[in-house]
Amino acid sequence: MARTKVSVPDVAEAAPGLWSNAIRAGDMLFISGQVARPFEGGTGIVGKDEYEQTKQIFSRIDRIIKAAGGTMDNLVKMTIYVVDIKKNTEVWRARREFFSGDFPASTLVEVRSPCEAGSVGGDRNCRLFR
Repeated sequence: MARTKVSVPDVAEAAPGLWSNAIRAGDMLFISGQVARPFEGGTGIVGKDEYEQTKQIFSRIDRIIKAAGGTMDNLVKMTIYVVDIKKNTEVWRARREFFSGDFPASTLVEVRSPCEAGSVGGDRNCRLFR
């Protein structure tokens, strides 16, 4: 099966040779783990808490999926990494702003740090064109 990199002009990506934000293989889209970085890139984190950081991450994911021709409704599985699992209600609160009806299958994992900064991170898979 052929695989192609999805170009997302309004979501910064790592330097070539490190990773791609998204790869499409057939009708599947594989999205690299995202953290609450600004859309234009940089090392800062957007959001002062889990709720705001989760909203930024989902906004990044939304832009990536749209660039591939899909919507957040196409998302079928997500893994979310948090630094403090006791603050899961803030993550769920942000999720409700991006999903309704049947939510994607989901796993929430507590980790020491999902990246060098921030409290939330994760990766997602979606099927496009149901």
